[in-house]
Amino acid sequence: MNRGTSGRNLIIEFWQTTKSQSLWSLAIVVCMGLLCGCSRAQPVSINKPPVPANKKVLIVYLSRTSNTKAVAQFIRQKVGGTLVALELKTPYPVDYQATVAQVARENETGYLPPLKTKIDRIEGYDTVFVGFPTWGMQLPPPMKSFLRQYNLKGKTVIPFNTNAGYGEGNSFETVKKLCPQSTVLEGFVTRGGIERDGHLLVIKEARAKAVEKEVDNWLEKINMLK
Repeated sequence: MNRGTSGRNLIIEFWQTTKSQSLWSLAIVVCMGLLCGCSRAQPVSINKPPVPANKKVLIVYLSRTSNTKAVAQFIRQKVGGTLVALELKTPYPVDYQATVAQVARENETGYLPPLKTKIDRIEGYDTVFVGFPTWGMQLPPPMKSFLRQYNLKGKTVIPFNTNAGYGEGNSFETVKKLCPQSTVLEGFVTRGGIERDGHLLVIKEARAKAVEKEVDNWLEKINMLK
């Protein structure tokens, strides 16, 4: 082999070695890029565990003008469960002023009106929504009867309220007091009818769509959406 041939062989050998090293370097860079990309693509934890699919839900509501009932139905559509209307053995008078007077007496004396509604095997429910209007800025006596009558120990209790524009009063605090061994979550409040002025069911049509969206946002906030 002459010097020219030897020189060319050395150049070819060097080029092949350099090319091989370059390809390995390029492969390493590509792999690192893919790994980094995969790392960035991972979802960020929001520290909110999913709602267990096997949780049994009960939705109990008291409604005189059907506004609280409308909210209860929205909740049922979103989270499922059993929907139960709270009824009394002796219903309140149809006349609004007569009912106001009766409720005021019950609140003053602590009287708990007997319930017609019976709930079988309430121990089988994990989560209990309780819905009611605001009466005299307080929790209505029938809902007090329910919370006194049934043992909700260890359950998650979630209140929701409709009112004539004055808010929930002390009703949510009363729910907490009557459920000392339950986990009481943040409640929902929205404006309903004003029976005194003859404005009964107002959660309908456009207003119903707005309230349904409010319910969605609230359920998502307390992590109750499926």
